[in-house]
Amino acid sequence: MNSRKIFYLIVSFFLFLLVQVLILKNMVIFGVVFCFLYVLYLLLLPLEFKVITMLLISFIIGISVDLFYDTMGIHTASLLVIGFIRNQWIKIITPTGGYDEDLQPTFLNMGFGWFLTYSIPLFLIHHFLFFSIEMLGTDLFIPVIQKTVFSATFVFIISIIVQLLFYRRRRGV
Repeated sequence: MNSRKIFYLIVSFFLFLLVQVLILKNMVIFGVVFCFLYVLYLLLLPLEFKVITMLLISFIIGISVDLFYDTMGIHTASLLVIGFIRNQWIKIITPTGGYDEDLQPTFLNMGFGWFLTYSIPLFLIHHFLFFSIEMLGTDLFIPVIQKTVFSATFVFIISIIVQLLFYRRRRGV
């Protein structure tokens, strides 16, 4: 990976973090829909990232968000799980021919169907873990499922909008 790509990843990390903690922190719709867009940063990292690198980045993002939300590690725990299973999930949904080198898995590069298959399960897992840890009770199963489904759907829609506005499609040869 070249230095320009690394600089781009660092700048986008800080942008995602700033947007999350300054704008989206207080964005709650009907007490059920939460916008955790910082998960998208992890999903949009290039496909060739190793698990250890993913876990390190997941930890840094999670602990940074936890510092601003005062949630004592809930964001970190749920994001570490996503960082751990992301590469395995990519291997499961990889087509026979594989992917191009240095490809960023955006909606514009991969198509809507692939991005839906890739991101929705990871968003659902993240949100389910987050809300389960937050509520820590079995009597609150229905609210956890409600918040998980509605928040994951909302984050997916917002992630498509963000990608359409701020990401470019990779040009072919």
